[in-house]
Amino acid sequence: MTGQQFEQHTHEATVHEHEHWHVTHNWSETAGTFEHLAARHSHEHDHAELSHAHVPHVDFGSEHAGEAHVHNHDEPVTEQRG
Repeated sequence: MTGQQFEQHTHEATVHEHEHWHVTHNWSETAGTFEHLAARHSHEHDHAELSHAHVPHVDFGSEHAGEAHVHNHDEPVTEQRG
């Protein structure tokens, strides 16, 4: 990343929805190994306001969808809106 400068910026608090994948490992007596079972679902998540610095965004929407990030499950969106 030579020549790229980090940019300090703030993301406002936001609510969004996207899919989540869950993988479980279940022991199979028949196969004598673990089976990997996958399922997906989507629901709303909220993000508190965040200030940080990194290489500037090109397309925040698509970049955010591909990043690992933490969601606030202690205060679900539906309770905040209710």
